[in-house]
Amino acid sequence: MPIRQQLRMLVAVLALLAGVLPWSLRAQSDSSLIDQYNQAASAAYRQGNFGEAERLLRAALEEAEKSGTEDARVAALLHNLAELNRNLGKLDEAEGLYRRALEIDEKNLGSEHPDVVADLNSLADLYLAQGINSQAEPLYRRAVAILEKTYGPDDPKLADGLNKLAGLYDAQDKYDEAEPLFERSLAIVKKALGPDHPTVAITLGNLAVLYGHEGKYAEAEPLLQQSLAIREKAYGPEHPAVAASLSNLAVLYGFEGKYAEAETLFQRSLAIREKALGPEHPAVAASLGNLADVYLSQQEYAKAEPLLKRVLMIWENMFGENHPNFVAALDNYAGLLRKMGRNDEAAAMEARAQAIRDRQTLDPSGDPSANPHGSPVQ
Repeated sequence: MPIRQQLRMLVAVLALLAGVLPWSLRAQSDSSLIDQYNQAASAAYRQGNFGEAERLLRAALEEAEKSGTEDARVAALLHNLAELNRNLGKLDEAEGLYRRALEIDEKNLGSEHPDVVADLNSLADLYLAQGINSQAEPLYRRAVAILEKTYGPDDPKLADGLNKLAGLYDAQDKYDEAEPLFERSLAIVKKALGPDHPTVAITLGNLAVLYGHEGKYAEAEPLLQQSLAIREKAYGPEHPAVAASLSNLAVLYGFEGKYAEAETLFQRSLAIREKALGPEHPAVAASLGNLADVYLSQQEYAKAEPLLKRVLMIWENMFGENHPNFVAALDNYAGLLRKMGRNDEAAAMEARAQAIRDRQTLDPSGDPSANPHGSPVQ
């Protein structure tokens, strides 16, 4: 798998993890019923009952709209519903919901209010995931301008905005523009929060990924090791954030041909995620795909196959066959089967993936994977 796909998959997985966390209403709610619907939707999502989560969020939205369609709670619920749809791969629907939430917040709060930043960043994140960088950049830049004006040049909130903008430039191969933004973000959080704060670990990891994209592996490795050490100290050795750092370091070792070291770290990352998140969590699928990739790199196809089978099962059980990650997993497994000389099985997999894409092309309104840039399995 190309270096850009591997190193960037962490972003996709973390975005997915963000959707699993309990939603909250940004506005103070006067209705316990709205809050109950919202929290029940969060619980349903964590249990993998996405249809019920959507039903509950829409019920909460209907209740909130009784106070007016431009009520602040409506914007918060629209944002939550957009997050759900984005994580399910329904990107067109998510875009419309994000835009409506942004319009309400701008009208209620003003276009330069800091609470508008969440809407701007979410919409930009969506465009970045789709590869529509030209639409993402002005949103990220606007968010950075609001944060700097509101909080000043040395606030950690600004550092987060700088990280996002730098990540966009990295995705565009604009390394000379990305690096100083990552470095500025790192300096801000170190000064404001201390060198061992978990937020520092995030920016260290981002800068390391940038170096990896540039092929500067020797510069990336100590940053990833430092990021891992910070997270282990802050969270303990079995936290999902530690698993993410282990995975990033293992990816780097894989590209350096240090397969034994990569395998060990991927196995540890997988064990942490299975214990902390359950055996069918999307992050577990990411770890399984990573470990399979190590075996594929060494032509150990028999070891890779059961891992890729589990990846397929997780994506289909969690999100259904129309999700872009399931389609990518079909392609990945078909590629393995071809390497094993099992061409008939590979052709069946490829035909199934293509049939899903064809259906999505015919009916993109209800299809989650119309996005041609859907992230492959990590």
